[in-house]
Amino acid sequence: MDKQQFFNGAVFDAYRWFGAHLTGDAAVFRTFAPNASHITLTGAMNGWTETDLHQDGRSGFWEVSVPGTQAGQLYKYRIYAADGSVTEHCDPYGFAMELRPACCSIVTNPDEYRFTDEKWMQSRTASPDAPLNIYEMHLGSWQRNSENANGWFTYEQLADRLIPYLLDGGYTHVEFLPLSEHPFDGSWGYQNTGFFAPTSRYGTPAQLKLLIDRLHHAGIGAIMDFVPVHFAVDSYGLAKYDSTPLYEYPHSAVGESEWGSYNFIHSRREVRCFLQSAANYWLEEFHFDGLRMDAVSRLIYWQGDPQRGVNGDTLDFLKNMNRGLKARHPSALLIAEDSTAFPGVTRPVDEGGLGFDYKWDLGWMHDTLEYCQTQPDMRPRDRGKLLWSMHYFANEHYLLPLSHDEVVHGKAAIVQKMWGADEKDKYAQARTMYLYMFAHPGKKLNFMGNELGQLYEWNEAGTLDGALADRPFHRFFHSLCRTYRDNSALHADYAPDSFAWAENRMDEPSLFGLVRRGGGETLLALCNFGDAPAVYDGDLGEAPVLLLHTDMTEFGGDTEESDLNLEKPLILPPYSGMLLRI
Repeated sequence: MDKQQFFNGAVFDAYRWFGAHLTGDAAVFRTFAPNASHITLTGAMNGWTETDLHQDGRSGFWEVSVPGTQAGQLYKYRIYAADGSVTEHCDPYGFAMELRPACCSIVTNPDEYRFTDEKWMQSRTASPDAPLNIYEMHLGSWQRNSENANGWFTYEQLADRLIPYLLDGGYTHVEFLPLSEHPFDGSWGYQNTGFFAPTSRYGTPAQLKLLIDRLHHAGIGAIMDFVPVHFAVDSYGLAKYDSTPLYEYPHSAVGESEWGSYNFIHSRREVRCFLQSAANYWLEEFHFDGLRMDAVSRLIYWQGDPQRGVNGDTLDFLKNMNRGLKARHPSALLIAEDSTAFPGVTRPVDEGGLGFDYKWDLGWMHDTLEYCQTQPDMRPRDRGKLLWSMHYFANEHYLLPLSHDEVVHGKAAIVQKMWGADEKDKYAQARTMYLYMFAHPGKKLNFMGNELGQLYEWNEAGTLDGALADRPFHRFFHSLCRTYRDNSALHADYAPDSFAWAENRMDEPSLFGLVRRGGGETLLALCNFGDAPAVYDGDLGEAPVLLLHTDMTEFGGDTEESDLNLEKPLILPPYSGMLLRI
């Protein structure tokens, strides 16, 4: 590693030098701690005694070679401060860690698993015209393993269960909540201690590589949630690593986040190298097909508050990281969870943007859910909530999310959010809302359980209700996903002529018609959000073909196949929708 480039913030593979690296019959341990007075290594390789690390001058780079080190052995660093205090830390660049509450790093062999996904890696694309339907999931609560004390399946075991499910559902990608090691289950992985260590909850790094390899062989992409904003406060982690605030701000006013974690100080070039190397690590070493960047608004504005102004240091970091990642992995997806109106999030950095491929459209999400929570007789007043997103949908490359954040902490499950007390009406409205979502320009993301139509919130300590997989709503959702996958007009999201509102000569304030064009086809989606039948008297072409009807009896509705009539005017039952090729 070029140490000068490290201090300049230009290194994207610092993990190749830092951490524990097996070399023949020994291992070299390296860490960065410029304010430490003395560092020792203690672990299984030296009988838990102390082995001195040596500093290269006064550079802050410490290293030692330990003969006889083997993969699987535990270790940590003891860091001595100038005042004589001593703290023990896991390796910031460690490639594996013990299961919480234990906190040692683990020596690994990076060659233990060899990928065989060359065909996938060469053919994958970041084209905005490709379909993108993401299944967001938390590995530990998707299914529970009765033979494991914590209820978890391994990465390898999950592959056997997850891949057939994703294939049946027609999903293009799966997105995992953060898999970096973290001490607290309830953080869902968003408060990390091991930014280079896959969580040991579900097995080894080699097992995670196997899961991703098998996903690729099945034609499914893998995305990971990445957290570049903050880290866990646990004393064995990054907090005051060299006895001083090395990774975090020195002042609590900006150093502590609203989640009880420490904010990274992105103005430090060494911290930039750490984070962009971690991002690159998951793409390079684990073949992830993309990263979803958490809390990007807090990288744009001070503490995420536009009134405090743009944070120039973090914005500069973000641009440089994204530019470097896209240069190394042009077909990987970079996705921003961003709730701001900051312009150019999905414009290339060299064209004045932030360099993301996609941005979450949280405005669309809030407007849509608020509309569906409104009683039907008031929905004509709120019609603009479903119209507004079309005024800006071509400004960025948007992704429409109904994520984990929307089904926890008293927000209710998606079906629960629908207006009314009648369960049948709630499911009917949810089916229509999802048709509207999949017909709306923008890529798609849904959190696990949404497709099942659960009537209770997600709990990371629980699991999904597998019995719902045999219910009509699940049948509808997966049919909708496959319909999306198979119709190219629904993938052409960002050209101004890819969408138009359908004209209807009847006064139906709760009826929305969306026309989608692309790939040589034209589709019409009709969504009736009213509690009475609605009439559509607009253009249907010469021979309309029905692709999906939300009110079919097989989906839990009341329309029999024998009742279908595609002649004008179309009558849509209450809370129903149709997708037609015209």
